[in-house]
Amino acid sequence: MRAKRSKKEKSNKLGKIIVVAVFIAVIAMVINIAPNYIRKKVTNKVNVIINNHDVTESMKLDGYIDENEVVYIATKDIANFFDEDIFYDNQYDQIITSSDTKLAVLPLEKKEMYVNSSKVKIYGMATEKEGEFYLPFSEMKDVYHVEVNYIKETNTVTIDSISREQKKANASKNIAIKYKPTIFSKTVDKVKKGDSVIVIEEAENGWNKVRTGLGIIGYTKDITNGYQVREKMETKKQIEGKVSLAWDYYTSKVPNRMGTKIEGINVISPSFAELKSDAEGNLKVKIGEAGKEYINWAHSNNYKVWAMVSNSEAGKNNTSLVLNDYKRRENLIHNIVNMVLENELDGINIDFEYMNVEDKEMFSRFIIELAPRLKEYGKVLSVDVTAPDGSENWSLCYDRHQLGKVADYLIFMAYDQYGNSSAKAGTTAGADWVEVNVKKFLGQEGVEKEKLILAMPFYTRLWKETGGKPESTVVWMKNIDSKLPSNVEKTWNEELKQYYVEYTQNGATYKMWLEEEQSIKAKFTLIKEYDLAGGAYWQKDFEKDGIWNMVAEQLNK
Repeated sequence: MRAKRSKKEKSNKLGKIIVVAVFIAVIAMVINIAPNYIRKKVTNKVNVIINNHDVTESMKLDGYIDENEVVYIATKDIANFFDEDIFYDNQYDQIITSSDTKLAVLPLEKKEMYVNSSKVKIYGMATEKEGEFYLPFSEMKDVYHVEVNYIKETNTVTIDSISREQKKANASKNIAIKYKPTIFSKTVDKVKKGDSVIVIEEAENGWNKVRTGLGIIGYTKDITNGYQVREKMETKKQIEGKVSLAWDYYTSKVPNRMGTKIEGINVISPSFAELKSDAEGNLKVKIGEAGKEYINWAHSNNYKVWAMVSNSEAGKNNTSLVLNDYKRRENLIHNIVNMVLENELDGINIDFEYMNVEDKEMFSRFIIELAPRLKEYGKVLSVDVTAPDGSENWSLCYDRHQLGKVADYLIFMAYDQYGNSSAKAGTTAGADWVEVNVKKFLGQEGVEKEKLILAMPFYTRLWKETGGKPESTVVWMKNIDSKLPSNVEKTWNEELKQYYVEYTQNGATYKMWLEEEQSIKAKFTLIKEYDLAGGAYWQKDFEKDGIWNMVAEQLNK
């Protein structure tokens, strides 16, 4: 009797152990499988899929669909995903937005849009709701270079950049699309045999991540006959390799360069245009027939022509009036684009100097709005800037980070370390000072090295000290030897990577830091060391014989 009870107790104990083991196994299975069933499907608002990423929950404001099925997205979210420089212009009550080749202006509460200055009729309109701005995004496909589809069944908007690669494949049978790449996962959609899906990527163990016709993203193994819908668009640079630019400055008469060749350069930047002082955005264009011959000469030598546009005639105040008014900026941009197209120019070099520090943001706006108008035609935009951390009107008036993002190239005018306003004599461009500022551009200013061109001076200054503030005169590189006494001793300064001379004459002390082959070579060393986009030279006809051969040699190293 006692043996039977003991046997029964053992059996009950074993049964309990089995039950506990099964319970633990079930719990383990639930823990492992449950995540495959979790699906955060948003049901109370429009779902937005951008380039195969569900961004619905990360949007700052809900998008909406109007009665005509126009898709509206808030400017805050457009800034996050498409155009961080989108801008509300309160003067004209309009939204200004852009992509790489399109500038769009949408007046609020009007069924119209201006794309690259051409009026386009639209069925939606830029509007304000509860203090927030919304744009009719589905009508702006050409602006942002996207495909936009609204899928009513799932209340989903899909947005695909047409510059990205896209692949599709067909369902090999009636298939279930899984939330995770495992057969234990929840089915999120079903696709019939032969229907196509967008292939996002290959996952693991033969699974493919796909997007169905309902805009639902999931996984399947059962697709076949993959095919390419579109290739990734590659942008080709106008200049392959390092840029080597020479400024060719003149005030009225176009230089006659016929029959000449400048070794070592691939870009010439003649001073073809100035912003007029009428403050309307009009240009004083100095091209004419002589300029057209000049352009033909440049192209015959395989030089690109990036015409310089300066604000030297307009001055600080009239420049400010243009920058701070959209219609005046638009007129200036229109005039620049027309000049480029009419004269078959390859690009523009914007040389706006001595501006109000208060106009820093609006100068950036001008470049933001100019860039797509030029890129639409494959033209290059370069912008000249000074060293960071200087005076307000000379240095602090530039947002170098913003300009560097938008322009094709930022040209650092690395000269006048000591200039007319300096309280003491000093070098025009010491290598140590140049390097410190190159590091600032690449570091604190966040400019990409592929966009930064280092500009070098083909001139220096002869300083005269008589006890008070020193005076200086500009001396062109080719005239340095003729300006110095024949017996003057040249001393090499290793920090500055320059020769220095000092002498006394008629009771005054004269000082000069030379800009010639050795100092220019030192600057090329910085271009190579920091892998910059290239070099530029101010200016043609200041140089001494042989300097261009040295430029060609340095760039080819």
